[in-house]
Amino acid sequence: MIIFDCNGVLVDSEPIAMSVAAEELRRVGLRVTPEIVARYFTGRRPADMFADVEAATGIKLPTGFAAQVASRTLARLQIELRSMPHVVHALTWLRGPKAVASSSPIDRVRASLDCTDLLRYFEHNVFSASSVAKGKPAPDLFLHVAQSVGIVPKDCIVVEDSPAGVSAAVAAGMTAIGFVGGGHAPLNLGSHLTAAGAKMVIADMRALKGTVVTLRGY
Repeated sequence: MIIFDCNGVLVDSEPIAMSVAAEELRRVGLRVTPEIVARYFTGRRPADMFADVEAATGIKLPTGFAAQVASRTLARLQIELRSMPHVVHALTWLRGPKAVASSSPIDRVRASLDCTDLLRYFEHNVFSASSVAKGKPAPDLFLHVAQSVGIVPKDCIVVEDSPAGVSAAVAAGMTAIGFVGGGHAPLNLGSHLTAAGAKMVIADMRALKGTVVTLRGY
């Protein structure tokens, strides 16, 4: 099975989400930029991000803050979101079962896939870290996916764009491919993904099929 992260892998959503998060944090008095959000929180669950912000600043975020960020993010995604270049090519030519495993809430994941016409490639195999005890970099989500679809972890290849996601895949006993083709990706992202355990790194989804074939050894 090939397991895809959603944001920054299937859809180029991270610049939008980071912009909204930074704007909302500034509204409550925190001097945060989208670049700071990207540096520390790419691949993490929103709940974990906001908990870390509160712990680091000593400031309690307002009641309903997470819901407000989620609502604004979803509204902008439905207008601005685009699929990653050439991802349809990759999904069309990759044979076998596929799944999505995202740190985002399930409604955002499904909405993102639906509005970019990618949901059809995954049927019911769409999963959110909201369903597990610990988000990435813990392996919980990937192990949950493997158990739900009845596939052993060692037979899974994960495509991720964040060190947290790659670390989670490796901890789950899966093989990780790093992806650096998103609009948010810094120049040094590939080295960070490799350091986290990615076996190979690609910048173009047209290279994914060949990379999977190489890793599977046929």
